[in-house]
Amino acid sequence: MPQMLELLREGAVLRLRLNRPALHNAFDAGLIAELTAALAAAGADPAIRVVVLEGAGASFSAGADLNWMRGMAAASEAENREDSLALAHLMRALDELPKPTVARVHGAAFGGGVGLVACCDIAIGVPGARFGLTESKLGLLPAVISPYVIAAIGPRQARRWFATAEIFDAQTALQIGLLHQVVPEEQLDSAVQRQIDLLLKAGPIAAASAKTLVTRVAGESDRDILDSDNADLIARLRVSQEGQEGLSAFLDKRAPSWANQEEKR
Repeated sequence: MPQMLELLREGAVLRLRLNRPALHNAFDAGLIAELTAALAAAGADPAIRVVVLEGAGASFSAGADLNWMRGMAAASEAENREDSLALAHLMRALDELPKPTVARVHGAAFGGGVGLVACCDIAIGVPGARFGLTESKLGLLPAVISPYVIAAIGPRQARRWFATAEIFDAQTALQIGLLHQVVPEEQLDSAVQRQIDLLLKAGPIAAASAKTLVTRVAGESDRDILDSDNADLIARLRVSQEGQEGLSAFLDKRAPSWANQEEKR
């Protein structure tokens, strides 16, 4: 039986490829567990600097496996709660992963697939990609993924798409903030690679910490606390080994050591 999740290592880049193409990479409890474990391992590996999330075959991810959903419909409320918490842990692990993440999106991204896209730091798709938060058609709601989708597209947009379950295209996804870029299909890999190259040129600690800074600033309303915390952060970065190397390299008009390391791979 083929692996449901392929881990492809390319130097400092780890590609996590959902590998259930016959089911449009729909996920079940097994795939959720595998992906959560792979993210935990990637987060703990200092040699990994970028994680790319992608899907094999025709789609990124069509959301929940129908057979899995059929089984959960017959399960108890307590069992459904436990199952939903596993998906919540996956989304949180991806959202908080201490590495920059890039979603390579093509084909269908429905339900939880939209959640995966929303959790990634950078999302690039093709014109033919299609998106849908289709749970309301089943009398359900995208509750588990809602914090991440709302953070990506905003409350007003979320109210529309959560309620209607309408399918929308890549251009709409770009306009509402779910995607950062839409490129022709033949340019998808080069567009993803460009983002990888930019991330590898950035300081590893700085690039990995960017999402933490954004999350903290977005969630803090006390400006005095923000000013103090941000001053502490930039002071620590300036005197850190990475900060000293980055500043020295800039002043000396040379590439920093981490960029040279990537060129040697």
